[in-house]
Amino acid sequence: MNLDKIPTIKGATHPTKRLGRGEGSGHGKTSGKGHKGQKARSGGGIRIGFEGGQMPLYRKLPRRGFNNFNFRKHFQTVNVAELEKIEGDTVNRETLLKAGLIRDNDDAIKLLGDGEISKALTVHVDRASGSAVKKIEAAGGKLILSVPVEASAEAEPVAEAEVEAEAEDPSEDA
Repeated sequence: MNLDKIPTIKGATHPTKRLGRGEGSGHGKTSGKGHKGQKARSGGGIRIGFEGGQMPLYRKLPRRGFNNFNFRKHFQTVNVAELEKIEGDTVNRETLLKAGLIRDNDDAIKLLGDGEISKALTVHVDRASGSAVKKIEAAGGKLILSVPVEASAEAEPVAEAEVEAEAEDPSEDA
């Protein structure tokens, strides 16, 4: 379908208001703006949140808490089912880009487990969900993560044991 072949739907478009064309046009004299005042002026109007000079609500309320917006990590997501489109047995940033599954930017790639995969692939991504890992390995493939997995559950009890040992040491109290 081309843009010149799109049909016109009756009622979808409206003629523009032709202002300042005299009294007979129906939009004469004040051009639908009423009489005088701030809203009738060119460039007139008030900004969002303005309360007529009263202290606006957004300035009365305290700014509290932490906002993660500037520190969040951005990921481009690819589902397991989409890997079927890729030819070859290796999946990396270049092959995903060539297949049109990701954009050419600096965001990390995360593999999600939606769908099924039938061929064994070696997948190089930054992160992967647990279901995606299971599906890749079940198909006989291999998953290589460029970002190492953060502290595992095995490391936590060791840290707790050290804290308990320090608390039980009475040598400093005496």
